[in-house]
Amino acid sequence: MVIKILFVIFVGLAGGIAVGSGFVAFLAVLGIIPRLTQLTKTMKMIIWYQWAVVAGALIGGMGSLRDPAIFFPSLTLIPLGLAGGIFVGAMAAALTEVLNVFPILAKRIGIEDKIVVLMMAFVFGKIFGSLYQWLYLVGR
Repeated sequence: MVIKILFVIFVGLAGGIAVGSGFVAFLAVLGIIPRLTQLTKTMKMIIWYQWAVVAGALIGGMGSLRDPAIFFPSLTLIPLGLAGGIFVGAMAAALTEVLNVFPILAKRIGIEDKIVVLMMAFVFGKIFGSLYQWLYLVGR
């Protein structure tokens, strides 16, 4: 029984270290946070972005282990959801810019002169997908 518990602890720690290392490497090697500050013109606040990522990773890790239930009034959830969505969207925009995803994709599918149309297709797809999820899947 003790060996089984020690094995589970070892696997859990090894998995956590692997995921954490991959996350840090992803952010550091690709330069996501500096690019995000450039996009939002908030270079002076880079330390806040870094601490937000660290705090988010720690709180998210603890939250996934404990499965907390936090109750907020409905009107409080609107700005929290909006802020979270803006951050995730800005992070995704920084990632696509760092990796030059849109120009490479446009070249591969042969629409180099219509890259704005490609970007708008992604934007509207995200909007309609989110609306579908909230109106039909979450609202039930």
